[in-house]
Amino acid sequence: MPKIVRFYEFGDADVLKLEEQSLSDPKEGEVRLKVEAIGLNRAEVMFRAGKYLELPEKFPSTLGYEASGTIDAIGSGVTGFQIGDRVSTIPAFSMRKYGVYGESAIVPAIAVAHYPENLSPQEATAIWMQYMTPYGALVEYGQVKAGDFVLITAASSSVGYSAIQIAKAAGAIAIATTRGSSKKQMLLDKGADYVIVTNEEDLVSRVMEITKGKGVNLIFDAVAGAFLETLANAAAPGATIFVYGILSPDGVTPFPLFPALQKGLKVQGYTLFEITSNPVKLEHAKQYIYNGLESGKLVPIIDRNFTLNQIVEAHRYMESNQQNGKIIVTVP
Repeated sequence: MPKIVRFYEFGDADVLKLEEQSLSDPKEGEVRLKVEAIGLNRAEVMFRAGKYLELPEKFPSTLGYEASGTIDAIGSGVTGFQIGDRVSTIPAFSMRKYGVYGESAIVPAIAVAHYPENLSPQEATAIWMQYMTPYGALVEYGQVKAGDFVLITAASSSVGYSAIQIAKAAGAIAIATTRGSSKKQMLLDKGADYVIVTNEEDLVSRVMEITKGKGVNLIFDAVAGAFLETLANAAAPGATIFVYGILSPDGVTPFPLFPALQKGLKVQGYTLFEITSNPVKLEHAKQYIYNGLESGKLVPIIDRNFTLNQIVEAHRYMESNQQNGKIIVTVP
């Protein structure tokens, strides 16, 4: 019987349990994967802790958005896939109904895509959430273009690195932020034009220095909280701030009214589900990512690899905020 990860209550990483479960067959519109690798996301940490946008329908609950593997069963009505295909999953489903942490996973066929043959299974778990999230904000909605100044907060995450690559691919200037100096050099090495260490530098002053007083055109923010007003003060007139995460411990995110009024700012809440739930936008995003991977403008950044037996340690590592890139779990 395959092993899967489940949790029976909200809590810290210790609530995750690796258990055996009978192999299930996919239903209509679903496929089953023999999982080879799993990509971890902050959303899963929050789901496990009961702090995500949605909560489990019942306990025990599975979890996980991203896995790569080989299709070993196909439900009725599914076209475009065959048993033996190497695929990875796109976050286009609810974790209330599906989860991919385990040796076997069943997901909707619409949330599965072939990945380029030159990628490893580990790299294949670092292309959909990571690139679709900034793609939607910066390309689909933000219409990023050459010469734009793009500010990316929490830039050492896998999504942050992907946002840097997407900004650079458009010819924009990527300004990354990180709290401590230990990650600064890698961010520069991986493409950021500038890195602002927020524990050591005044963000607004530094932005104005970099942009010669103009401010940044697009802000891609994973932090929110009181930090949002600082970002608004660093924005250019008419800028858009995309808020896609809530890493701030503040609990409340005040609206930056005065800078928003003075500059005509747009503050937009955003998740990648705006892209993955729309078939047309999803197809555009997939093609953008395929093209970027083929051209070499998009290169998945892998931080650290764990085994499935180390799933608790992997979650603890993510919560420590030490990572530079994607955290992967390899399934034997």
